[in-house]
Amino acid sequence: MTEPTHRVENSATDSHIGVQAGTVHNLNVYEREPGDSPETTFRKGVSFLKGRMPGPARRLINDAMVDYTTNEVYFYWLLAMVSRRTRHELTKDETVQLRDRHATMRLRGEDPWRDGVRIIDRLLESAGKAEEDIRVVVKDLDALREPQRSLILEHLELYLDGPIEDHLWHRALSKAKTDQMAGGREDRIWKFFHPSPAEPLLREPRPPETPLSCWARAVTSTVVLLTATAHLGYLILQSGRVLLMAAYVLGLAGASVGARETAHWRHHVVRRRAKDREYRRGRTGVEGIVVGRRVKEQAKPKAKVERGSFAKKAEHRINHYFATYVPPGMDRDHWLAETEGMRRSLRDELTEVYGGTRVGVERIAWLIRHRASVASTRRRKGTLWSYRRELATPLWTKARAILGLLTLAGAGGWAAAGTVPMEPLSAIGTILLLLLSGWFCARIWLHIVLERRRHAADQAESLLAYQSDLEALARWRAKLADKPDDEEMATWLDCDRKVLLEEALRHYKLTMSGVIAHAFIEAPARGSEHARLRGGPWRYKKYQLLVFLVTQEGVRQLTVTLDFLKGTFHDRQRLNYRFEAVASVRVKQSDDGGRDFQLALVNGNEISVEVNSGMEELQQGERPGAVSEVSLDAAGLPHTLHVLEAIAAEGKKWVDQRELRTGNLSAALNDPE
Repeated sequence: MTEPTHRVENSATDSHIGVQAGTVHNLNVYEREPGDSPETTFRKGVSFLKGRMPGPARRLINDAMVDYTTNEVYFYWLLAMVSRRTRHELTKDETVQLRDRHATMRLRGEDPWRDGVRIIDRLLESAGKAEEDIRVVVKDLDALREPQRSLILEHLELYLDGPIEDHLWHRALSKAKTDQMAGGREDRIWKFFHPSPAEPLLREPRPPETPLSCWARAVTSTVVLLTATAHLGYLILQSGRVLLMAAYVLGLAGASVGARETAHWRHHVVRRRAKDREYRRGRTGVEGIVVGRRVKEQAKPKAKVERGSFAKKAEHRINHYFATYVPPGMDRDHWLAETEGMRRSLRDELTEVYGGTRVGVERIAWLIRHRASVASTRRRKGTLWSYRRELATPLWTKARAILGLLTLAGAGGWAAAGTVPMEPLSAIGTILLLLLSGWFCARIWLHIVLERRRHAADQAESLLAYQSDLEALARWRAKLADKPDDEEMATWLDCDRKVLLEEALRHYKLTMSGVIAHAFIEAPARGSEHARLRGGPWRYKKYQLLVFLVTQEGVRQLTVTLDFLKGTFHDRQRLNYRFEAVASVRVKQSDDGGRDFQLALVNGNEISVEVNSGMEELQQGERPGAVSEVSLDAAGLPHTLHVLEAIAAEGKKWVDQRELRTGNLSAALNDPE
């Protein structure tokens, strides 16, 4: 016996791996609804079968057959009965059903499905027969149409034995090598792991901060100012001096021009400073997140926690994409340092807009990537900080503002001073009232005007970003339009399994018929991203695949890491052990639904694989435990447990008696008596 020198393990020790968020596509091809018709139930059973989950497929197809029978139904029923298991795994009732299949099936007419049923029937009867007895059925199988031929090759892999097994294996392997990278796998498979993108939301700018008290002060000071101005004009008019009247009018014109241009000037200065603070000196950390006026008012602890968690995830994605989209010829560290404030601002914006919604960061990853790409493009074009140039106050605006204020001070002051000799007390009181009310009025109205202009500018900026986001969403949806379905994912994974099995057979110099039994386990690689359809099994970007070959000498085990996106195998490990070296086989279930496959050897070594990491992340309407069940079925665990548990319980005796049991089962299945 070749003792294993290390422990093969895939147990997650980092606590966050077990709760790593996965993508769940809201497409229902697996979940059975109470009002489903028999035909719909059958179609969902077929979906399970094509997804390599024969357990639920058998249940649904059997239920549908009560009221819905066609040649196609009988074809898929036969496939589901034998798919991914040997005849030893059939229950007594299932053995009787297959034995009496001719009495059960009511085939009608002639079509490709009936031809497929006939071929399956002949293949089941040819198991164990001599080479010359199977040539005709193999020839007829080769002549069978698609998809019936491919489905038979995919699902009868474990059930058949003897010479027919080698014939079907070579054909199945050839098809697997052809289909392994077919359908644009490398260009499309990554799209399955991306969630449906969320619609961009228009960021509502902060409303103008002009409460009623502000408007009350503005109106009061304006009334006082107008009254004082009118009284001053009355005094000047009483004097009858034309020059004073002209200076008075000129002062009013200067006040109008100066106020308007000063507001423009101040708006540019304030907005530019605000942008500088936002992008360069903003607060850091989750505590500095701008969460919007409503959140500030409510200040609920739970909302704070949720937004804090959202902000951390958003910040991680933002940093990742900004580090990915580095402008050409620029150092990454320099780029990240330059955009620190911009990244912080984007985090705050996303937290404000999406933090209180049910939209996760994963669904707006496309938006973050788009913003990072835009920033990189603008930096390359030299327009990243163009706001500083755009918000620079034009010299002509400054000149008009200064000229207007000087005119107000000069002409207005001279006109006001000219009224003092005529009525000193009244003129001085009016001038003082005019100055005080003018000061308060200018401050309050400047605040109101700046707030309204700030709101309008924020609104225009938000709308411009929203339109850009909509265009980016349209491009991203077009890119995801050919996302593979779960059936394609299962087909590619099955092709990988067959290619790996062929590698193991070639390494150990074995033939398929020379292997007593073989089994697989498909487990997620540590920390791998994962996705699924509603009601379907988890699919992973990286797998740990274990293949067990049971031979007369013992068990040959090959463990590899599968890069599912590329269809390549890495980190091969080989173990060999005798039957009597297997001490126990079990599946350990944790409280969160996680399942660990554990194979213990008599020397104390243990092979432990995390087949299902738990945390089902159930969607509305999904039954607890259902996702784990279909994931384990898709991982091939039921058949693997059947083989290895038998070895652990009986050892070499199980191998010696298997041929006798196989012969008895063949007779029971094919003998109507």
